[in-house]
Amino acid sequence: MDEENMEEEAAVLLQDPNHNNWEPRPESPELPSSPSPGSPDAGYGCRKRCDSTPGKALLGISSNTSKFLMNIITVDEYRSTYWPKLESAIDQLLTQSPGDYIPISYEQIYSCVYKCVCQQHSEQMYSDLMRKITSHLDRVSQELQMCSPAQYIERFNLALGQYMGALHSIVPLFIYMNKFYIETKLNRDLKDDLIKLFTDHVADKHIYSLMPLLLEAQSTPFQITPSTMASIVKGLYTLRPEWVQLAPTLFSKFIPNILPPAMESELQDYAAQDQKLQRELMQNGFNRGDQSRKRAGDELTYIGSSSSCSSSQGYR
Repeated sequence: MDEENMEEEAAVLLQDPNHNNWEPRPESPELPSSPSPGSPDAGYGCRKRCDSTPGKALLGISSNTSKFLMNIITVDEYRSTYWPKLESAIDQLLTQSPGDYIPISYEQIYSCVYKCVCQQHSEQMYSDLMRKITSHLDRVSQELQMCSPAQYIERFNLALGQYMGALHSIVPLFIYMNKFYIETKLNRDLKDDLIKLFTDHVADKHIYSLMPLLLEAQSTPFQITPSTMASIVKGLYTLRPEWVQLAPTLFSKFIPNILPPAMESELQDYAAQDQKLQRELMQNGFNRGDQSRKRAGDELTYIGSSSSCSSSQGYR
């Protein structure tokens, strides 16, 4: 990638602070570009070798940056100036509610990360980020432990959704650290590492308390909303697919192809389960619509064929 295209990519990222429309360019051996022309950090850099790039390739920097050659970020400056800015932004992103407006400068944070990568602070920045988020998740886990059973499911769903939402902003902001340190030196991916943090520090500690409550809610219609149940089950599957074995039937209702194909001998069981569900719906005030065209006694009749029953495997 030539210098002009590299600067163009940085400009696109900075103009889309939420990174909703970002798509990575094809992989290239070059290092990241400087921030977009016209930004406070345009032209920043010193053709310094990046600490995290195989081959120690030089950064592509515009030719008018010689006056910045001595602008080195010391460890003390990183600790006192750059990391506090990043830490403050991370705090806000981790605690925001869906739809909230976060008054942070994405361009400033993106620029801080870029400079720190160029100045060989990637390893320290990665360590600080993981420690910061780990501390946050430990607090989340402690708060969940104090919840009553009636609140537990909803609070877990809120914590999981809030964290996954925060990752949509945090991961793109640290894209240069991810690309030129985590991927190249650690052979991992930042998003995967952050998801694993939630698994290790929250979900693993609560899964055996959460699952019985989910199974109880499944057997008691409308104890929690279907959307909440779907959100938690899909989230748990994303965190650790092997948790399916704890409750295959529950997971099969929201995750396709969890159970094996339906057998013809099981069709009567499916019909009985469907009839039971219909009765529960009617007992809870859900009408079946216009019944005038149905014959008496047909309300709970299961109508189907072996071809359509294959879609009923989620109710095993």
